[in-house]
Order: sequence, then C-alpha cells, then structure tokens
Amino acid sequence: MFTDTLLELAREDKDIIAVTTDARGSVTLGDFAEQLPKQFVECGIAEQNAVGISAGLAHSGKKVFCCGPACFYVARSLEQVKVDLAYSENPVTILGVSGGVAYGALGATHHSLHDIAVLRTFPGMTVCLPSDWRVTRKLVKFLVDFDKPCYVRVGRAAVPDVYANDDFHFELGKAITVVDGNDLTLVATGETVYHAWQAALQLKEQGISARVLDMSWIKPFDQDAILKAAKETGRIVTIEEHSQFGGLGAMVCEVLSEHPVPVRIIGIPDENVVHGTNAEIFHYYGMDAEGIVSKTLDFINSAKSICHE
Repeated sequence: MFTDTLLELAREDKDIIAVTTDARGSVTLGDFAEQLPKQFVECGIAEQNAVGISAGLAHSGKKVFCCGPACFYVARSLEQVKVDLAYSENPVTILGVSGGVAYGALGATHHSLHDIAVLRTFPGMTVCLPSDWRVTRKLVKFLVDFDKPCYVRVGRAAVPDVYANDDFHFELGKAITVVDGNDLTLVATGETVYHAWQAALQLKEQGISARVLDMSWIKPFDQDAILKAAKETGRIVTIEEHSQFGGLGAMVCEVLSEHPVPVRIIGIPDENVVHGTNAEIFHYYGMDAEGIVSKTLDFINSAKSICHE
C-alpha cells in the first residue's frame, strides 16, 4: 500500500522521487520504475550511497522516498542517516521494508530489532511504524510534504486490518485508541497492534477490560496518551517487534518514571532470535494474541499476589 499510494501521488507530482537499492521487487516499486522512470533512481546494492543521493535530491527540493530492507538502512548506512539526513535536516523518508523479524529464516543479520532504540536518539528524526494499510495510506499522503527526515518501518507480507474504515484520526505524534478499556492498557506499535487488539477481545471474554493504544508514531511520542492510560487503567503492557532494550517498552517506562505504575514489556529478549517464519517467531516470544493474553494474565495475577502478601 505504501508504494501504491506513492505511485498514485507521484503521477501528479513530478517532484516525488523513489530511490532504491536493487530492491524494487521487495519494496514493490516495479510499477513505479516502469511508469515513471524519470522519477526513479536505482543505486544497486549500495545503501550508503542511496542515502547520500537521497539527501542531495531532497536538498535540491525533491520529495524523496529511499526504499529498501530495513536491516541495511539502520545498520550499514546508519552514519549516512545520522549525518546526511538527521543532522543536515534533509527531509528524506526512509522506507524500511521487511523490518523486525520479517526475514525470520535468514537470521540476525537480516533482522532490524534495534531501529527504534537508535533512531529515536537522532535529533530531528521522525519514526513511524504503521499498523495496517489504512494507516499506511494516510501516512504516505502526510509524508509527501513533510519537512523533516522520517524512518518508516513496515513488514514483508500483507497484514490484517486493524481499522474497518478510514474514520479514525491520524495525526503526527498522536496515539490512536483502537479499543477503550479501564482495567489495563495494551500499548503496541506496527504489526503488533493487530495482535494486541485480538488479545483485548479475548481478555474481554474473561471479564478484563483492556484499552489498546496504536503507537504508530514512535517519535514524536504521545506521552499524554501514556500518562492518561496509566492514570485511568493502573497498569500497562507493551508489545513490540523489537528488542526489549530501548524500544517502545523503554519509552513508556521513561514517561512513567515520575508517575510509576506496573509495566510489563513484551518483546525480543537479549538473544539472537530463533529461526522461523514471522508467525512462528511471534508465537515463540509471546507477541501474538495467545502469548499476550497469557503474559497479561500472569502480570495481573502477579500484581494481585504482591498486593495480597
């Protein structure tokens, strides 16, 4: 949906440029390259060069989307993202595809589980992990005229719908309440939002009212939504396709450091991820609906046990 929307907009706006690194297939830019060859730049397998070229094009007034595997843009070309984009304030959007553990069977070399932790520390950098195709479409339309560098992480395959229609408010730096609740809050980002939503539906059947926050925007971060959830629901569970260190869970804990409530972080522990499909890895680490429900119930029962003691 990202590149479909980009192509649709680029037909009407000749300043929109797509840059890629021998990844037009994996980022679905084949139609873009065929229909708009003068707005398409192929750099080959050279992510560092691609970021530099993108920065130059943006500095010249073009609206640039640099697209390729997330694992390379947040590792191999990280210095260029830091210096050529964030430090130099060049408004390029990095579209990192197959993020998180989407390249499951290829192992740690192809995983991107540190990107939130690193990129949120770059002054001027914006970070977004859209949760479904409707959010993604609104995001692309917003980014075309956005005046700051942005990193967008998406997966590899189609994801289930989180939203049934476009009747939801999408605003820079604001969380979206998928489901309201008052017993606890599930805070998720990217592909984990769907699983958090499904977990909330299962928890409801057990008499637990769970709020679900879609934190598509990692930076800027909606601190107000977190503080409100902490005040109104009393405990928070975070779910992320990312290392447990420095990501969404850590950000929530930072916000709540002066307003503490119990927090449980569900993510990837300090180990190289097991090999498998995306679904298998999610299940193994308890990031799917079944795992979220199990860990949430354990979290609730542990808190009750401590209170009882």
